Amino acid sequence: MKLRYAVLLLCALSFSSLFVGVSSLSLFDVWQMTEEQRQIFWSSRMPRLLSILMAGAGMAIAGLVMQQLTQNKFVSPTTAGTMDAARLGMLVSMLAFAGASSLVRISVAVAFAVAGTFIFMYILERVRGKDPIFIPLVGLMFGNILGSITMFFAYRYDLIQNMTAWLQGNFATIITGQYELLWFVVPIVGFTYWYADRITVVGMGESFAKNVGVSYRTVVNIGLILVAVMTSLIVLTVGMIPFLGLIIPNIVTIFRGDHMRKNLPFTAVFGAIFVLVCDLFGRTIIYPYEIPIGLTVGVIGSGLFLYLLLRRQRYGL
Repeated sequence: MKLRYAVLLLCALSFSSLFVGVSSLSLFDVWQMTEEQRQIFWSSRMPRLLSILMAGAGMAIAGLVMQQLTQNKFVSPTTAGTMDAARLGMLVSMLAFAGASSLVRISVAVAFAVAGTFIFMYILERVRGKDPIFIPLVGLMFGNILGSITMFFAYRYDLIQNMTAWLQGNFATIITGQYELLWFVVPIVGFTYWYADRITVVGMGESFAKNVGVSYRTVVNIGLILVAVMTSLIVLTVGMIPFLGLIIPNIVTIFRGDHMRKNLPFTAVFGAIFVLVCDLFGRTIIYPYEIPIGLTVGVIGSGLFLYLLLRRQRYGL
């Protein structure tokens, strides 16, 4: 599919999303909305749509960067412990910095996400040369350890309800004033596009990067920080969206190859489309009730993950 067709599909789905929900608001009401409908449209439907687009694009690109840096198609923020580290950071900020400003608490969560990602990379370097499937399994175990620690202290300090809210992503509570943190994803994505060629070189191996004059360690560190910051901002705002950063980059590279700079726009658009489709499905399947986005993405994403594993075995990838 050409990019312009994907963008048109995204625009059509985005337009449809604005008119799906419990509150009565249809296309025919656009030019003569009541005050209540105008409030719903601008304070709920529009922020929800914007957060879906930014979160979907951001998580997909984060997965693409991680796969390029680790040279492993089965690595993503979900399978590297990045999301779980960010959630642990949120718990620590709630316990240790309860009276601090939101900026301090956000910084703590981002710092934990960065630290967790670097720890995973350290583990990866220690087990390099193993089967590619082994690496994400180690990452999942590492993430489960972090998740268990988080849940233990959440139970201990009666914060389990707060942690459960972040366990599954949910756009239902997004309104004006609660999603603006996601706007920081936009410049990070822009910088990632500008930095894409260096990440591509590093993805070819340390010796190749050094031969062409690229600082391997610097690029890896910057790339991991970009991934961790982007992931933590999304988790802080809408919760965990599993498998998105794993399946979308794989689908894009299957059809378009491994040229990162050319794949970035497709990855962003298809990431947004995937989350938007899952959100529309979750809002309509048991209407007027709603299934959290983390559940729909998790179910569909895990199925696609199994397909990718079977495809790898079938074609010897």
